[in-house]
Amino acid sequence: MANETMKFTRLEEMGQLARKAETQLAQLSNQQRNDGLAAMADALVANTDAILAANQQDLTNATDLKASFVDRLTLTADRINDMAEGMRQVAQLPDPIGSVDKMWKNEAGLMIGKQRVPLGVIGIIFEARPNVTADASALSYKSGNAVMLRGGKEAIQTNIAISDVLRKALKQLGVDENAVQLVHDTSHEVANEMMALTGYLDVLIPRGGRGLIQRVVSTAKVPVIETGAGNCHIYVDQYAELQMAVDITVNAKVQRPSVCNAAEKLVIHSAVADEYLPVIAAALADQGVQLRGDERACAIVPSMVPATAADWDEEYNDLIMAVKVVDSEDEAIAHINAHNTKHSEAIITDNYQNGQRFLQQIDAACVYINASTRFTDGFEFGFGAEIGISTQKLHARGPMGLHELTSTKYIIYGDGQVRK
Repeated sequence: MANETMKFTRLEEMGQLARKAETQLAQLSNQQRNDGLAAMADALVANTDAILAANQQDLTNATDLKASFVDRLTLTADRINDMAEGMRQVAQLPDPIGSVDKMWKNEAGLMIGKQRVPLGVIGIIFEARPNVTADASALSYKSGNAVMLRGGKEAIQTNIAISDVLRKALKQLGVDENAVQLVHDTSHEVANEMMALTGYLDVLIPRGGRGLIQRVVSTAKVPVIETGAGNCHIYVDQYAELQMAVDITVNAKVQRPSVCNAAEKLVIHSAVADEYLPVIAAALADQGVQLRGDERACAIVPSMVPATAADWDEEYNDLIMAVKVVDSEDEAIAHINAHNTKHSEAIITDNYQNGQRFLQQIDAACVYINASTRFTDGFEFGFGAEIGISTQKLHARGPMGLHELTSTKYIIYGDGQVRK
Protein backbone atom coordinates (compact mmCIF):
# COMPACT_ATOMS: atom_id res chain seq x y z
CA MET A 1 0.00 0.00 0.00
CA ALA A 2 2.91 2.32 0.78
CA ASN A 3 4.29 1.77 -2.70
CA GLU A 4 0.92 2.59 -4.26
CA THR A 5 0.79 5.89 -2.35
CA MET A 6 4.35 6.71 -3.32
CA LYS A 7 3.63 6.09 -7.00
CA PHE A 8 0.56 8.28 -6.92
CA THR A 9 2.49 11.03 -5.11
CA ARG A 10 5.11 10.90 -7.87
CA LEU A 11 2.42 11.27 -10.54
CA GLU A 12 0.95 14.20 -8.66
CA GLU A 13 4.39 15.78 -8.51
CA MET A 14 4.75 15.33 -12.28
CA GLY A 15 1.33 16.91 -12.72
CA GLN A 16 2.35 19.90 -10.63
CA LEU A 17 5.54 20.29 -12.66
CA ALA A 18 3.52 20.06 -15.90
CA ARG A 19 1.15 22.79 -14.70
CA LYS A 20 4.13 25.03 -13.88
CA ALA A 21 5.66 24.36 -17.32
CA GLU A 22 2.31 25.06 -18.97
CA THR A 23 2.32 28.53 -17.41
CA GLN A 24 5.73 29.27 -18.92
CA LEU A 25 4.74 27.87 -22.30
CA ALA A 26 1.83 30.31 -22.42
CA GLN A 27 4.34 33.18 -22.25
CA LEU A 28 6.56 31.95 -25.10
CA SER A 29 6.30 33.54 -28.50
CA ASN A 30 5.72 31.46 -31.61
CA GLN A 31 9.37 32.03 -32.59
CA GLN A 32 10.57 30.78 -29.21
CA ARG A 33 8.46 27.64 -29.57
CA ASN A 34 9.79 27.13 -33.10
CA ASP A 35 13.36 27.54 -31.82
CA GLY A 36 12.61 24.85 -29.25
CA LEU A 37 11.34 22.49 -31.94
CA ALA A 38 14.44 23.10 -34.06
CA ALA A 39 16.67 22.41 -31.05
CA MET A 40 14.81 19.19 -30.23
CA ALA A 41 14.98 18.02 -33.86
CA ASP A 42 18.73 18.68 -34.04
CA ALA A 43 19.24 16.91 -30.72
CA LEU A 44 17.44 13.80 -31.95
CA VAL A 45 19.72 13.53 -34.97
CA ALA A 46 22.84 14.32 -32.94
CA ASN A 47 21.97 11.57 -30.45
CA THR A 48 20.99 8.94 -33.03
CA ASP A 49 23.57 6.43 -31.84
CA ALA A 50 22.48 6.66 -28.19
CA ILE A 51 18.80 6.33 -29.14
CA LEU A 52 19.50 3.32 -31.36
CA ALA A 53 21.52 1.70 -28.57
CA ALA A 54 18.59 2.10 -26.20
CA ASN A 55 16.25 0.79 -28.87
CA GLN A 56 18.45 -2.27 -29.30
CA GLN A 57 18.03 -3.02 -25.59
CA ASP A 58 14.27 -3.02 -26.06
CA LEU A 59 14.53 -5.17 -29.20
CA THR A 60 16.75 -7.65 -27.38
CA ASN A 61 14.03 -8.00 -24.74
CA ALA A 62 11.27 -8.34 -27.35
CA THR A 63 11.59 -12.10 -27.70
CA ASP A 64 7.92 -12.99 -27.31
CA LEU A 65 6.37 -10.28 -29.49
CA LYS A 66 4.91 -10.85 -32.95
CA ALA A 67 6.68 -9.38 -35.96
CA SER A 68 4.21 -6.54 -36.49
CA PHE A 69 4.70 -5.36 -32.91
CA VAL A 70 8.47 -5.50 -33.29
CA ASP A 71 8.18 -3.41 -36.47
CA ARG A 72 6.39 -0.65 -34.56
CA LEU A 73 9.06 -0.83 -31.87
CA THR A 74 12.07 -0.75 -34.18
CA LEU A 75 13.91 2.50 -34.87
CA THR A 76 16.50 3.10 -37.58
CA ALA A 77 18.59 6.15 -38.41
CA ASP A 78 16.10 6.94 -41.18
CA ARG A 79 13.15 6.72 -38.80
CA ILE A 80 14.89 9.05 -36.34
CA ASN A 81 15.57 11.47 -39.19
CA ASP A 82 11.88 11.26 -40.08
CA MET A 83 10.95 12.09 -36.48
CA ALA A 84 13.24 15.11 -36.58
CA GLU A 85 11.87 16.20 -39.95
CA GLY A 86 8.36 15.96 -38.54
CA MET A 87 9.39 18.34 -35.77
CA ARG A 88 10.83 20.80 -38.27
CA GLN A 89 7.64 20.67 -40.31
CA VAL A 90 5.57 21.34 -37.20
CA ALA A 91 7.72 24.43 -36.60
CA GLN A 92 6.81 25.71 -40.08
CA LEU A 93 3.07 25.42 -39.47
CA PRO A 94 1.01 28.51 -38.56
CA ASP A 95 0.74 29.19 -34.84
CA PRO A 96 -2.77 28.22 -33.70
CA ILE A 97 -2.52 29.98 -30.33
CA GLY A 98 -4.15 33.39 -30.07
CA SER A 99 -5.82 33.20 -33.46
CA VAL A 100 -9.42 34.42 -33.49
CA ASP A 101 -11.79 32.10 -35.36
CA LYS A 102 -14.44 34.79 -35.71
CA MET A 103 -15.56 38.07 -34.18
CA TRP A 104 -18.93 39.82 -34.18
CA LYS A 105 -20.84 42.65 -32.50
CA ASN A 106 -23.98 41.91 -30.50
CA GLU A 107 -27.01 44.15 -29.98
CA ALA A 108 -25.44 45.71 -26.90
CA GLY A 109 -22.42 46.80 -28.93
CA LEU A 110 -20.04 44.25 -27.42
CA MET A 111 -17.33 42.90 -29.70
CA ILE A 112 -17.21 39.14 -29.08
CA GLY A 113 -14.40 36.97 -30.38
CA LYS A 114 -13.63 33.24 -30.25
CA GLN A 115 -9.91 32.77 -29.63
CA ARG A 116 -7.74 29.64 -29.76
CA VAL A 117 -6.00 28.61 -26.51
CA PRO A 118 -3.99 25.52 -25.48
CA LEU A 119 -5.78 22.56 -23.92
CA GLY A 120 -3.32 22.71 -21.01
CA VAL A 121 -1.67 19.46 -19.92
CA ILE A 122 -2.07 16.49 -22.24
CA GLY A 123 -1.58 12.89 -21.13
CA ILE A 124 -0.64 10.21 -23.65
CA ILE A 125 -0.77 6.47 -22.89
CA PHE A 126 0.72 4.44 -25.72
CA GLU A 127 2.25 1.10 -26.64
CA ALA A 128 5.44 0.14 -28.48
CA ARG A 129 5.63 3.16 -30.78
CA PRO A 130 8.63 5.24 -29.66
CA ASN A 131 8.02 7.78 -32.43
CA VAL A 132 4.99 8.89 -30.39
CA THR A 133 7.37 10.33 -27.79
CA ALA A 134 8.79 12.75 -30.36
CA ASP A 135 5.59 13.43 -32.32
CA ALA A 136 3.47 14.10 -29.24
CA SER A 137 6.14 16.30 -27.69
CA ALA A 138 6.47 18.38 -30.86
CA LEU A 139 2.77 18.97 -31.36
CA SER A 140 2.12 19.62 -27.69
CA TYR A 141 4.99 22.09 -27.45
CA LYS A 142 4.04 23.99 -30.61
CA SER A 143 0.44 24.31 -29.41
CA GLY A 144 1.50 25.56 -25.97
CA ASN A 145 0.63 22.39 -24.07
CA ALA A 146 2.71 20.46 -21.56
CA VAL A 147 2.67 16.69 -22.07
CA MET A 148 2.94 13.67 -19.77
CA LEU A 149 3.82 10.48 -21.64
CA ARG A 150 3.39 6.91 -20.48
CA GLY A 151 4.66 4.32 -22.95
CA GLY A 152 4.65 0.54 -22.75
CA LYS A 153 7.31 -1.54 -21.04
CA GLU A 154 8.47 -2.94 -24.42
CA ALA A 155 9.83 0.49 -25.48
CA ILE A 156 10.81 1.94 -22.12
CA GLN A 157 14.55 2.27 -22.77
CA THR A 158 13.95 3.94 -26.14
CA ASN A 159 11.34 6.29 -24.70
CA ILE A 160 13.63 7.29 -21.85
CA ALA A 161 16.46 8.02 -24.29
CA ILE A 162 14.25 10.14 -26.57
CA SER A 163 12.56 12.07 -23.76
CA ASP A 164 15.90 12.77 -22.07
CA VAL A 165 17.26 14.19 -25.33
CA LEU A 166 14.21 16.41 -25.80
CA ARG A 167 14.21 17.65 -22.20
CA LYS A 168 17.93 18.49 -22.34
CA ALA A 169 17.43 20.47 -25.56
CA LEU A 170 14.65 22.52 -23.96
CA LYS A 171 16.66 23.14 -20.80
CA GLN A 172 19.62 24.42 -22.80
CA LEU A 173 17.27 27.03 -24.31
CA GLY A 174 16.10 28.15 -20.88
CA VAL A 175 12.70 26.49 -21.30
CA ASP A 176 11.18 24.42 -18.48
CA GLU A 177 12.11 20.85 -19.44
CA ASN A 178 9.00 19.61 -17.63
CA ALA A 179 7.03 20.68 -20.67
CA VAL A 180 7.90 17.09 -21.70
CA GLN A 181 7.75 14.35 -19.07
CA LEU A 182 7.87 10.58 -19.34
CA VAL A 183 6.39 8.27 -16.71
CA HIS A 184 9.13 5.65 -16.19
CA ASP A 185 6.91 3.23 -14.26
CA THR A 186 5.14 1.09 -16.90
CA SER A 187 2.92 -0.87 -14.50
CA HIS A 188 -0.83 -1.12 -15.01
CA GLU A 189 -1.34 0.36 -11.54
CA VAL A 190 0.42 3.58 -12.47
CA ALA A 191 -1.41 3.72 -15.79
CA ASN A 192 -4.71 3.48 -13.90
CA GLU A 193 -3.60 6.22 -11.52
CA MET A 194 -2.68 8.43 -14.47
CA MET A 195 -6.18 7.91 -15.87
CA ALA A 196 -7.55 9.38 -12.64
CA LEU A 197 -5.24 12.42 -12.53
CA THR A 198 -8.11 14.86 -12.98
CA GLY A 199 -6.48 17.66 -11.02
CA TYR A 200 -3.61 17.93 -13.49
CA LEU A 201 -4.46 16.37 -16.86
CA ASP A 202 -6.90 18.23 -19.09
CA VAL A 203 -7.22 15.43 -21.61
CA LEU A 204 -5.95 11.87 -22.07
CA ILE A 205 -5.17 10.34 -25.46
CA PRO A 206 -4.56 6.57 -25.79
CA ARG A 207 -2.54 5.27 -28.73
CA GLY A 208 -2.23 1.57 -29.43
CA GLY A 209 -4.32 -1.53 -30.03
CA ARG A 210 -8.02 -1.92 -29.43
CA GLY A 211 -7.49 -3.46 -25.98
CA LEU A 212 -5.50 -0.50 -24.68
CA ILE A 213 -7.87 2.05 -26.16
CA GLN A 214 -10.98 0.41 -24.74
CA ARG A 215 -9.35 0.05 -21.31
CA VAL A 216 -8.57 3.76 -21.22
CA VAL A 217 -12.02 4.76 -22.49
CA SER A 218 -13.79 2.59 -19.91
CA THR A 219 -11.48 3.37 -16.96
CA ALA A 220 -10.34 6.99 -17.24
CA LYS A 221 -11.80 9.78 -15.16
CA VAL A 222 -9.85 12.30 -17.21
CA PRO A 223 -11.63 13.32 -20.46
CA VAL A 224 -10.48 11.00 -23.28
CA ILE A 225 -10.05 11.50 -27.01
CA GLU A 226 -10.48 8.01 -28.46
CA THR A 227 -7.91 7.19 -31.12
CA GLY A 228 -8.40 4.39 -33.49
CA ALA A 229 -7.78 0.80 -33.89
CA GLY A 230 -8.01 0.33 -37.63
CA ASN A 231 -10.18 -2.31 -39.24
CA CYS A 232 -9.90 -0.64 -42.63
CA HIS A 233 -11.50 -1.84 -45.89
CA ILE A 234 -10.79 -1.59 -49.60
CA TYR A 235 -13.96 -1.93 -51.70
CA VAL A 236 -13.36 -2.86 -55.34
CA ASP A 237 -16.45 -1.64 -57.17
CA GLN A 238 -17.76 -3.21 -60.38
CA TYR A 239 -16.48 -0.12 -62.22
CA ALA A 240 -12.95 -0.36 -60.79
CA GLU A 241 -9.91 -0.40 -63.06
CA LEU A 242 -8.05 -3.65 -62.41
CA GLN A 243 -4.46 -2.44 -62.18
CA MET A 244 -5.48 0.39 -59.88
CA ALA A 245 -7.32 -2.09 -57.66
CA VAL A 246 -4.22 -4.30 -57.50
CA ASP A 247 -1.84 -1.43 -56.76
CA ILE A 248 -3.97 0.20 -54.07
CA THR A 249 -4.91 -3.04 -52.33
CA VAL A 250 -1.30 -4.26 -52.20
CA ASN A 251 -0.04 -0.89 -50.97
CA ALA A 252 -2.76 -0.55 -48.33
CA LYS A 253 -2.08 -4.04 -46.98
CA VAL A 254 1.65 -4.54 -47.46
CA GLN A 255 3.46 -1.21 -47.31
CA ARG A 256 3.42 -1.27 -43.49
CA PRO A 257 0.96 -3.88 -42.22
CA SER A 258 1.54 -3.19 -38.52
CA VAL A 259 -0.04 0.28 -38.48
CA CYS A 260 -3.65 1.29 -37.92
CA ASN A 261 -4.22 2.71 -41.42
CA ALA A 262 -3.24 -0.54 -43.16
CA ALA A 263 -6.15 -2.28 -44.90
CA GLU A 264 -7.36 -5.42 -43.16
CA LYS A 265 -10.29 -6.35 -45.44
CA LEU A 266 -10.97 -6.54 -49.15
CA VAL A 267 -14.58 -6.29 -50.33
CA ILE A 268 -15.17 -6.93 -54.04
CA HIS A 269 -18.22 -6.71 -56.29
CA SER A 270 -19.39 -10.04 -57.72
CA ALA A 271 -19.56 -8.56 -61.23
CA VAL A 272 -15.75 -8.38 -61.38
CA ALA A 273 -14.77 -10.91 -58.70
CA ASP A 274 -14.21 -13.85 -61.08
CA GLU A 275 -11.78 -11.81 -63.18
CA TYR A 276 -10.21 -9.48 -60.63
CA LEU A 277 -9.94 -11.52 -57.46
CA PRO A 278 -7.42 -14.12 -58.74
CA VAL A 279 -5.16 -11.31 -59.94
CA ILE A 280 -5.39 -9.32 -56.70
CA ALA A 281 -4.95 -12.49 -54.62
CA ALA A 282 -1.85 -13.49 -56.57
CA ALA A 283 -0.31 -10.04 -56.09
CA LEU A 284 -1.00 -10.20 -52.35
CA ALA A 285 0.32 -13.76 -52.10
CA ASP A 286 3.54 -12.65 -53.80
CA GLN A 287 3.99 -10.29 -50.84
CA GLY A 288 3.40 -13.05 -48.29
CA VAL A 289 -0.20 -12.13 -47.43
CA GLN A 290 -2.46 -14.89 -46.11
CA LEU A 291 -6.01 -14.50 -47.43
CA ARG A 292 -9.13 -15.56 -45.53
CA GLY A 293 -12.22 -15.60 -47.71
CA ASP A 294 -15.95 -15.99 -47.40
CA GLU A 295 -17.54 -18.94 -49.22
CA ARG A 296 -17.75 -17.14 -52.57
CA ALA A 297 -14.19 -15.81 -52.38
CA CYS A 298 -12.85 -19.27 -51.55
CA ALA A 299 -14.72 -20.72 -54.52
CA ILE A 300 -12.91 -18.28 -56.82
CA VAL A 301 -9.50 -18.64 -55.14
CA PRO A 302 -9.43 -22.09 -53.48
CA SER A 303 -6.09 -21.43 -51.78
CA MET A 304 -7.79 -19.01 -49.38
CA VAL A 305 -8.39 -20.01 -45.79
CA PRO A 306 -12.12 -19.97 -44.94
CA ALA A 307 -12.93 -16.86 -42.92
CA THR A 308 -14.71 -17.10 -39.58
CA ALA A 309 -17.26 -14.65 -38.20
CA ALA A 310 -14.54 -13.19 -35.96
CA ASP A 311 -12.36 -12.30 -38.95
CA TRP A 312 -14.64 -9.47 -40.09
CA ASP A 313 -13.97 -7.51 -36.88
CA GLU A 314 -10.29 -8.37 -36.47
CA GLU A 315 -7.46 -5.85 -36.74
CA TYR A 316 -4.61 -8.14 -37.76
CA ASN A 317 -1.66 -5.71 -37.85
CA ASP A 318 -0.03 -8.45 -39.89
CA LEU A 319 0.19 -9.89 -43.41
CA ILE A 320 -3.36 -11.26 -43.23
CA MET A 321 -6.41 -10.02 -45.12
CA ALA A 322 -10.01 -11.20 -45.19
CA VAL A 323 -12.00 -11.09 -48.44
CA LYS A 324 -15.76 -10.78 -48.98
CA VAL A 325 -17.72 -10.88 -52.26
CA VAL A 326 -20.85 -8.68 -52.45
CA ASP A 327 -23.58 -8.18 -55.05
CA SER A 328 -24.02 -4.42 -54.76
CA GLU A 329 -22.48 -1.24 -53.44
CA ASP A 330 -25.25 -1.03 -50.87
CA GLU A 331 -24.23 -4.44 -49.52
CA ALA A 332 -20.59 -3.34 -49.41
CA ILE A 333 -21.44 -0.15 -47.51
CA ALA A 334 -23.66 -2.03 -45.04
CA HIS A 335 -20.94 -4.62 -44.40
CA ILE A 336 -18.22 -2.01 -43.90
CA ASN A 337 -20.32 0.13 -41.56
CA ALA A 338 -21.22 -2.95 -39.53
CA HIS A 339 -17.62 -4.05 -39.00
CA ASN A 340 -15.31 -1.05 -39.33
CA THR A 341 -13.71 0.93 -36.50
CA LYS A 342 -14.63 4.33 -38.02
CA HIS A 343 -11.01 4.84 -39.12
CA SER A 344 -10.30 4.78 -42.89
CA GLU A 345 -12.20 3.21 -45.81
CA ALA A 346 -11.60 3.28 -49.57
CA ILE A 347 -13.52 2.60 -52.77
CA ILE A 348 -11.87 1.82 -56.11
CA THR A 349 -14.20 2.93 -58.88
CA ASP A 350 -14.42 4.89 -62.13
CA ASN A 351 -18.11 5.60 -61.49
CA TYR A 352 -18.62 9.11 -60.09
CA GLN A 353 -22.02 8.43 -58.53
CA ASN A 354 -20.80 5.27 -56.80
CA GLY A 355 -17.80 7.12 -55.42
CA GLN A 356 -19.95 9.93 -54.07
CA ARG A 357 -22.44 7.52 -52.51
CA PHE A 358 -19.55 5.76 -50.76
CA LEU A 359 -18.20 9.08 -49.47
CA GLN A 360 -21.55 10.10 -48.07
CA GLN A 361 -22.72 6.81 -46.56
CA ILE A 362 -19.56 5.35 -45.05
CA ASP A 363 -19.20 6.24 -41.37
CA ALA A 364 -15.47 6.78 -40.87
CA ALA A 365 -13.02 9.53 -40.04
CA CYS A 366 -11.39 9.30 -43.49
CA VAL A 367 -13.04 8.04 -46.69
CA TYR A 368 -11.08 7.67 -49.94
CA ILE A 369 -11.90 7.34 -53.62
CA ASN A 370 -9.15 5.63 -55.63
CA ALA A 371 -6.37 5.98 -53.04
CA SER A 372 -4.70 3.89 -50.36
CA THR A 373 -5.83 4.08 -46.74
CA ARG A 374 -2.14 4.41 -45.85
CA PHE A 375 -2.45 8.17 -46.42
CA THR A 376 -4.40 8.62 -43.16
CA ASP A 377 -1.47 10.17 -41.41
CA GLY A 378 -0.71 13.61 -39.98
CA PHE A 379 2.52 13.87 -41.97
CA GLU A 380 0.75 13.05 -45.25
CA PHE A 381 -2.11 15.46 -44.46
CA GLY A 382 0.37 18.31 -44.02
CA PHE A 383 0.17 18.46 -40.23
CA GLY A 384 3.89 17.76 -39.78
CA ALA A 385 3.07 14.98 -37.33
CA GLU A 386 0.02 13.78 -35.46
CA ILE A 387 -0.96 13.18 -31.88
CA GLY A 388 -3.19 10.31 -32.98
CA ILE A 389 -6.09 9.50 -35.30
CA SER A 390 -9.39 10.17 -33.59
CA THR A 391 -12.26 7.83 -34.47
CA GLN A 392 -14.80 9.62 -32.32
CA LYS A 393 -16.99 12.54 -33.36
CA LEU A 394 -16.68 15.01 -30.48
CA HIS A 395 -13.97 17.69 -30.51
CA ALA A 396 -11.72 16.04 -33.08
CA ARG A 397 -11.94 13.41 -35.82
CA GLY A 398 -9.25 11.93 -38.04
CA PRO A 399 -5.53 12.82 -37.83
CA MET A 400 -5.08 15.25 -34.94
CA GLY A 401 -2.67 18.10 -35.56
CA LEU A 402 -2.12 21.45 -33.90
CA HIS A 403 -5.65 22.76 -34.29
CA GLU A 404 -7.09 19.72 -32.51
CA LEU A 405 -4.79 20.36 -29.51
CA THR A 406 -6.44 23.69 -28.80
CA SER A 407 -9.65 24.80 -27.18
CA THR A 408 -11.33 28.20 -27.32
CA LYS A 409 -12.24 31.03 -25.05
CA TYR A 410 -14.44 34.01 -25.75
CA ILE A 411 -12.89 37.46 -25.58
CA ILE A 412 -15.28 40.36 -25.19
CA TYR A 413 -14.58 44.08 -25.73
CA GLY A 414 -16.94 46.65 -24.29
CA ASP A 415 -17.06 50.38 -23.61
CA GLY A 416 -19.10 50.48 -20.44
CA GLN A 417 -22.08 48.26 -21.28
CA VAL A 418 -24.27 46.93 -18.48
CA ARG A 419 -27.06 44.43 -19.02
CA LYS A 420 -30.59 45.78 -18.63
